[in-house]
Amino acid sequence: MPYLIDGHNLIPRIPGLNLGDLDVEAKLIRMLQEFARLAQTNLEVYFDKAAAGHSGTRQEGRVKVVFVTSRIIADEQIIKRIRSLGNTVKNWIVVTSDRRIQVEAKAVRAGVMGSDEFARKMLAALELQNNSEVEPPPMSQAELEEWERFFQKKR
Repeated sequence: MPYLIDGHNLIPRIPGLNLGDLDVEAKLIRMLQEFARLAQTNLEVYFDKAAAGHSGTRQEGRVKVVFVTSRIIADEQIIKRIRSLGNTVKNWIVVTSDRRIQVEAKAVRAGVMGSDEFARKMLAALELQNNSEVEPPPMSQAELEEWERFFQKKR
């Protein structure tokens, strides 16, 4: 299922990310890209208060990033997007802890997940991936001898 994410609502729920950091959106986008790859799904993330000349939409792998102009807030853009999905909205999960967005999403039968819950899910997937990238332990002497015998037989 694809996710529609309220970016600035999610950031404070992730340890190490701070809304005051200049590159916090880029950090979150990188995490979301990895999560999307691991979960094999697509994401849309919305950020409000885009700097002048930086609003707009761009695709970052499986993540569609929307920077909303300072004239409107991301909440309005998210609600507009939810409504535009028509019958396919039931296939989406809206990630936010904003009550207004949750009510709008539920009204059109979209799935809803709180930002805390999504943060835990994403961090667990990323942690699992990091743990699986750990190198296997070295072979024992017996295993090494077994492989040597195997390859000597092949000659």
